Amino acid sequence: MTNHLNVHCSMFNCHLSSIKRRRPHMRNFAVLTIALALVVAAGVVAAPQSGSNSVPPPWAFGFATPLTPGAAAPAPPAAPAAPPPPDTTMHRLPGSQFSFMLNQIRDQYGPADWFPGDHPQMPDVVAHGKRDQMVAACSLCHYPNGKGRPENAGVSGLPYSYFVQTMMDFKNDKRKSSDTRKANTNRMISFAKNMTDDEIKQAAQYFGAIKWSPWIRVVETDTVPKTRIAGGMFLVEEGAQAGKEPIGQRIIETPEKTEDTEMLRNSHSGFIAYVPPGSIKKGEALVTNGAGKTTQCAVCHGANLQGLGPVPGIAGRSPSYLVRQLYDMQVSARKGEWTDLMKPVVAKLTAEDMINIVAYTASRPVGESRTSGGGGR
Repeated sequence: MTNHLNVHCSMFNCHLSSIKRRRPHMRNFAVLTIALALVVAAGVVAAPQSGSNSVPPPWAFGFATPLTPGAAAPAPPAAPAAPPPPDTTMHRLPGSQFSFMLNQIRDQYGPADWFPGDHPQMPDVVAHGKRDQMVAACSLCHYPNGKGRPENAGVSGLPYSYFVQTMMDFKNDKRKSSDTRKANTNRMISFAKNMTDDEIKQAAQYFGAIKWSPWIRVVETDTVPKTRIAGGMFLVEEGAQAGKEPIGQRIIETPEKTEDTEMLRNSHSGFIAYVPPGSIKKGEALVTNGAGKTTQCAVCHGANLQGLGPVPGIAGRSPSYLVRQLYDMQVSARKGEWTDLMKPVVAKLTAEDMINIVAYTASRPVGESRTSGGGGR
């Protein structure tokens, strides 16, 4: 294995000297491409064996119990015999000059924007979606600032080319959920199929222009608040149901302020990620040197994990989301361009390894500059 990798490294160093004379962004992109190829080469030589993950980790997909064979997305709740009277209460948030009713906050085709000064002008598909095609506004689930929530994804600060490719993978049925109960993945597939290429590019440019910033507070603990699940998100129980329970082999992400997140969709109110004791330190070993099981993440995601060219950053991102992606790539539910390069990286990871990795990446500081090179429009 050592000799095989030395051949690859010699080729890498030789090619590197030839590209030093080129423009910086071309050099960075070439180095990234070669590095990614070496990741695959190392994985093939190591002949990784599959991790022992027989079913998707339910907590990462927003469920309390494991997937059972043949399970499908739950049916939507039946409509009430008579719709409730409209809630005309005007709600407000600190720091916002606006007030909205609940039906405005939850409008799929024009949800309330509490803080319009936070972001550039939204493209129409981001602000309003496409009612005639049943494409909900991107800003409903991902928020106008692209921060998102644990049950979906944070999309701000993603490289333009990565965002576009991801949407094309949804459009072309290359990105699905390994947990068939996760209904919002199917919605994303439908949205992508009903968006034009120009609309996808507009959304990519918009969200890519908003820098990722701190959003998740990571806490190591052996006990967590008891929670209930609403729409794939864990919410802390209150009243008689409140209490503590062992965290076990889980990560539990909950809103810092339940009402602000669940009811008011406050894009300034972030999340707490409760992780098992010792997981951050164990994850550091896996992320920084592979710990004999995987490849160091910095090779592709940048030295500070803020991203490298067209490769997205993973620092300070939702650990639940990242575990879903690691697992989906491991079992080939997620395919598409560049996913094959991740296959040998994730092949030997156990469920515990994934928890440790994302506990560490979620705890990393954000706000530093990402490494450029090849990711622009």
